[in-house]
Amino acid sequence: MRYSEGADLDTSSVRDIRGGGGFGGGFGGGRGLAVGGGGLGLVGVLVVVLLQVLGGGSGGGPGISTFDGMGSGQTADNGELEQNCRTGADANDSVECAVVADIESIQDFWSATLGDRYSPTDTVFFTGSVQTSCGGASSGSGPFYCPADQLVYIDLSFFDQLRQQFGAQGGLFVDAYVIAHEYGHHVQNLLGTNRQVTPGETGPTSGTVRLELQADCYAGTWANHAETVPDESGQPLIAEISDDDIDRALDAASRIGDDFIQQNLGNGRVDQDAFTHGSSEQRQRWFRTGYESGDVRACDTFGTDDLG
Repeated sequence: MRYSEGADLDTSSVRDIRGGGGFGGGFGGGRGLAVGGGGLGLVGVLVVVLLQVLGGGSGGGPGISTFDGMGSGQTADNGELEQNCRTGADANDSVECAVVADIESIQDFWSATLGDRYSPTDTVFFTGSVQTSCGGASSGSGPFYCPADQLVYIDLSFFDQLRQQFGAQGGLFVDAYVIAHEYGHHVQNLLGTNRQVTPGETGPTSGTVRLELQADCYAGTWANHAETVPDESGQPLIAEISDDDIDRALDAASRIGDDFIQQNLGNGRVDQDAFTHGSSEQRQRWFRTGYESGDVRACDTFGTDDLG
């Protein structure tokens, strides 16, 4: 994956709270249900824990601040990010700058696709732990989207975890797939799709799985158009996505399916009734569906009996 060398990067859709650290204190109650279960799969029981803990009633939990979706003591400072991430050349050299470019491209795509129905949102870069309007989360939770504050959260060390713990090949496009998946959840929230899902529901055909597979498909749809999505200057931020990039994304998808995680990182036994993200094969299939069609209408996982 290559970014256009001379493209200007816009860091305004990132809230960088890494300098001040995350909000201390573990998990707390919150509003809404954080979706994505880490976006690309957590190890074993952590999926269920995140869904149970970050779900909850309509009121905010103890110690939760719903202002801008960040808790007390959390302040964003983009100064260093703005200095480091100025052009596409920086994105080619730096993971954090590449993610800045990914966010801009993904949101430009959805703005063009949905028009007034799309409202841009920010991604929060954190380290260690973070407090959200859905509750507290740690780096081990992986990237996720909180509907209550409409923000994406990620500790960038997750990309290392994806390679080291899950055995994925990784690469800049795999990182972009992670981000595009989370923004797929934002789209679902804006369109009301997530209201079709019963919180805590699991199983191979559950609404939870359908939501995750659709986010994979949405990520693939963006990837289909990424080389032509213009930024404010009229030029695309992304210069090239190669066949190898797509193969790496499919490799990542194969390693974050519920069956792979249960068998290789869990107790070794596959329990379909506990599925929350879909099997490896399903995740590959729906990313490929979005990528090959380039059409968001092909991503209706709620309107089919054949999830793969």
